[in-house]
Amino acid sequence: MTVIISRLYDRYADAEAAVRSLETAGVPDSDISIVANNSDNWFSSGKKVDRDGDGVDDRAEGAGKGAGIGAGLGGAAGLLAGLGLLAIPGLGPVVAAGWLAATAVGAAAGAATGGLVGALTQAGVSKEEAPLYAEGVRRGGTLVSARVSDADRTRLDALLNKSAVNLGDRSAAWQKTGWKSYDPTSKPYGADEVRKERQLYSGGI
Repeated sequence: MTVIISRLYDRYADAEAAVRSLETAGVPDSDISIVANNSDNWFSSGKKVDRDGDGVDDRAEGAGKGAGIGAGLGGAAGLLAGLGLLAIPGLGPVVAAGWLAATAVGAAAGAATGGLVGALTQAGVSKEEAPLYAEGVRRGGTLVSARVSDADRTRLDALLNKSAVNLGDRSAAWQKTGWKSYDPTSKPYGADEVRKERQLYSGGI
């Protein structure tokens, strides 16, 4: 049986490390997805993005392979070489790759709950957790999700737990500031808001 495991990270670098850990553990690229907030344009800042260390800008590689939002790219570069820009209602601009991003864009057209929440719940994430993941991305976080076998869940859960956000603690902190629930129709966080949120929990990007 296939199950979905997901984690939210304050820092993109931690999410990137989680993706690489999953790949090293044998999870196919086609079963991994990443959705990262890009309100502050870190991905399109003009700097070279070479996260796979091959000397080629990953964005150029992604464009050459169909932006990588589809069902996985394969090859030695891995999932992260296929990062592409897109917009998901309620989240604003994101940098994403993998199956979840493709599902979220497809679900966005008519989903009252929002593209990412709809995609997560459709994949099997609980209706309680899915909005929290979406809110986390809206506030500047990065979501990593993987489709894995139930037999591998415990082992792979442990890999993702490193540096991951505790959703219960984080949602409690949001509620203390007046937040009630994820609203896909609300205005996405701007660059200043994202920067403040990241600094609040992780000292910045």
